Amino acid sequence: MPQTGQPLFLARRSYRRRRLMDAARLLPVLGVVLILLPGLWHPAETVAPDTGRGGLYLFAVWIGLILAAFLIARGLGPVLDVEELPEGFATAGRVRGADPDDAAEG
Repeated sequence: MPQTGQPLFLARRSYRRRRLMDAARLLPVLGVVLILLPGLWHPAETVAPDTGRGGLYLFAVWIGLILAAFLIARGLGPVLDVEELPEGFATAGRVRGADPDDAAEG
């Protein structure tokens, strides 16, 4: 196949969907790194451990991971629902069987 010199065009929707799927795959790794990070902190100059700062950090990481997972799931939800439908199930942008009135007719 000869090169035409034109840049490769990727559809914006599929590109964003793939990046969201990549983010969903990397979120657990990011979470583990962020949760284990307080173990690398140097202790305070006192003998007593500094648990207050570590507890607040872990709570903030936990909330941040929940929000990130929610946003990623929200972005991927409609795309993944359509991909799981069998061929010919979705017609004209509408899903058959989704409306209770459709079930009564068929």
